[in-house]
Amino acid sequence: MADDSPILLWFRRDLRLGDHPALSEACASGRPVIPVFLLDEVVEAQGACPKWRLGLGVGALAQSLEEKGAKLILRRGKALETLRALVKETGAGAVWWSRLYDPDAVKRDKAVKEGLKDDGIDAKSFRGHLLFEPWDIETKSGEFYKVYTPFWRNAKDHEVAATLSAPKSIVAPKTWPKSDALDDWSLGAAMDRGAAVVEPFLNVGESAATGRLAAFIGHNIESYDAARDRPAMEGTSKLSENLTYGEISPRACWHAGRRALEEGKKGAETFLKELVWREFAYHLVYHTPRLTSGNWREEWDAFPWNEDERRAEVKAWKQGRTGIPFVDAAMRELYVTGHMHNRSRMIVASYLTKHLMCHWRIGQKWFEDCLIDWDPASNALGWQWSAGSGPDATPYFRVFNPVTQLDKFDKDRAYVDRWIAERSDNPGKDALAYFEAIPRSWNMAPDDDYPEPVVSMDEGRKRALDAYENRDF
Repeated sequence: MADDSPILLWFRRDLRLGDHPALSEACASGRPVIPVFLLDEVVEAQGACPKWRLGLGVGALAQSLEEKGAKLILRRGKALETLRALVKETGAGAVWWSRLYDPDAVKRDKAVKEGLKDDGIDAKSFRGHLLFEPWDIETKSGEFYKVYTPFWRNAKDHEVAATLSAPKSIVAPKTWPKSDALDDWSLGAAMDRGAAVVEPFLNVGESAATGRLAAFIGHNIESYDAARDRPAMEGTSKLSENLTYGEISPRACWHAGRRALEEGKKGAETFLKELVWREFAYHLVYHTPRLTSGNWREEWDAFPWNEDERRAEVKAWKQGRTGIPFVDAAMRELYVTGHMHNRSRMIVASYLTKHLMCHWRIGQKWFEDCLIDWDPASNALGWQWSAGSGPDATPYFRVFNPVTQLDKFDKDRAYVDRWIAERSDNPGKDALAYFEAIPRSWNMAPDDDYPEPVVSMDEGRKRALDAYENRDF
């Protein structure tokens, strides 16, 4: 007899209907499909801004499913226990999901798959979060890559399958199980008053993500090579926000970029390389899970970084009060928009780990709490790359100078003026919005004096290089 039991389709970082292999196969089976999202142990552990932004994406997905005559069932609890309860309630014979590759997700998903299979349930994972599975790209000797450039050379010629259309219909079960109310989860509680400040800068949901990609390819990809390094310009795609929640597929981005390349648009190859950098981050996280939690180069465990987050210079860095305009503008952009320009990310990471001699984990954790596009693999690789402790890292002795970098990439100070109120007699709305977003306990005001540098450029650089030269490894 044909199996007509429902399939529980467990959504995670794949909040879309188009180009969704697991959903497409479930709908093609002809069986009832029950979409599910869990506030489980992995989601509960996320920082304030990512968790809030994820909730908005879940709400957008629920609306898209309703338009197809389906419902998104929300449940809170540990993943395996909660899925087992749903299987019992619905008579589902299968639980399907899209694979994830960071250590926390892998640990959870392994336990879920083993537990459900022991129960006789068809537990099956599908690709969809990446262009390539982390084991698809390998060296000639069958090993994983540790350096990006040869990884790119290999990956760029790999075939990427065409995207899948969203299902025209989704077969409903005879009865829908009960669902939690999304508002009852209070996923934005930790954002406090900051949510209202950040929200206008968001681009939530599959439709918005598709529009963002189209606008970038149509208007900005031609100038992407140069504009992407100018933090005052709208020169990047900002698709990282949507890719991290799966509101758009990497395959959709890849094929759009390839078409632009074939049309001769100058920035297309650079855009494709950025997509593959994301792949490289997951390639490394899968093969060396320690990347997310400790020094990838284990000899760096002996490096004398400060690990005390209570120190005054760490507080100044978090508050955008270091006295270094490029660093402070970037940290305020992060707090107001939930986003930070990529060039700025490199500057603030280098400054924290080198000029201030602080452990990269301090910065990684702050970004985990503040970024709308927080991604466990990309965030970890970015911080370790900047710190010098990771694979394919910038050499430790390469210390970005935020002053000369500002002269190069923000010569007219448009970026700095947009975000730092204390340097202006007539600050703009974005600079002032920072003071609406920050905790009141910081006791900061736009008419405060702008601080002197917590450490001079020369002193910070010399201290970092002396520590490197006198290291014990």
